[in-house]
Formats: sequence, structure tokens, C-alpha cells
Amino acid sequence: MILATPVAEVQRLFGFPELPNLKPRWNVAPTQPVPAVRREEDGRHLVTLRWGLVPFWADDPSIGARLINARAETLAGKPSFREAFRKRRCLVPVDGFYEWKAEGKRKQGYAIRRRDRAPFAFAGLWERWNGPKGGPALAEPLETLTVVTTTANAVLKPLHDRMPVILDETGWDLWLDPATPLPVLDGLLKPAPDALLEAYPVGPRVNNVRNDDEACMVPLDDTPTDDDAPTLF
Repeated sequence: MILATPVAEVQRLFGFPELPNLKPRWNVAPTQPVPAVRREEDGRHLVTLRWGLVPFWADDPSIGARLINARAETLAGKPSFREAFRKRRCLVPVDGFYEWKAEGKRKQGYAIRRRDRAPFAFAGLWERWNGPKGGPALAEPLETLTVVTTTANAVLKPLHDRMPVILDETGWDLWLDPATPLPVLDGLLKPAPDALLEAYPVGPRVNNVRNDDEACMVPLDDTPTDDDAPTLF
């Protein structure tokens, strides 16, 4: 994931009162903390959740590493996601994300973003884990999220058969409202319009999660080569 838009602009767009000191992120990886917007009694709020859902009934939080995504088609029935789908939905603000395509023996990374460069929102589910059942409660509950996926649109299909659900702004309130009927929610879980996104290849820097800077999403044609490196004396 990528989220580098200034937090004041994210605040204006998503309508939450918090103004935290969020540093730009260019290469967010699973199991790392990510900002999310969820609805509480007094409206929307920005929170930080760990990417990788740990269901409330889990015995071991390591399950979260396997639940970074949730297929839209199985949300209502799969035990890992069923309760969160009904009661604990969130928005995940992003500027873009990455996908990888196998090209021979290597995988080529691609950055995906809106054509107009505006931030957007993934559909997410969140959970609060208080510790294994029958054991002592955690001093501080672990809050986590997963990103909902659907079938890929025409832009993403050459790279992968799945893509994150990108919610149109008109659907944000419906997604966050716990009273929204499930059939209405199902109607939101569709591929993004083909004209919304662009995808372009990037350099290998993105392949290492320790790299987290704007260079990760520089187009491959603009990535410096050894010939471009400055001469050191």
C-alpha cells in the first residue's frame, strides 16, 4: 500500500477529527500498522490497525499473516470474516498499491493508482482480539484489519485475477453503517471502473519491504541505472 497524501487532506476527504502525525508511507507491507477509518457512536474516526486480521476467536495471533485479504464472495459465510463483515467494517485510505506479474523467472512490480492521483479507499474489515479464549485478557487488545478483494478489472487482469475493492465515495457511509443490509453491501463489492486506475512497472526497489520511500513507485523507465549514478572521488 501507499499513503503519502498529507494527513490534513486525508482528514478533509474522509471526515474524521483526528490530525495525527502520519509519516508518508510508500511500501506498506502485511503485518505492519496502517491507518483506517471506522464509524463510532459520534461519527468517523481515524485509527491505526495491524494489517492481517486476527479473528476474535483465534487462539494465536499469527493467523493474521494468512488473513491479509478477504474474498468478497465468501465474507458472509467464512468464519474468519463473517462477524466482522456484519459488524466491523472500515475504510483503508490509500494513494495506491502494488501488484507483481511473473515475467520469466522473476516478478515485475507494478504500481497502481488513480489516473487523477487522488486518494481512495479500500473496503476493509477490522477485529479486536483480547487474547486466546480461556486465557488472561491482553492489557491492550490487538486491533487488526483485512482488505476485501474482488475480481480484477481490465487494468489489473493482465497482472492478477484479483484486486482490492475500491469503494466509491458515495458508498463510504453505507459500508461503515452497521445497519446497512447485507444485499446492499454485496452491491458495493465490485471491480473498480476500468477508467479509474492506471498501472505501470516500477523498479526492483519495491521488492524489499525495508525500502519505504518515493523511489519505490518511480516508473521503471525513470529508475536510475548504474550509468546514471554520480562519480565518487
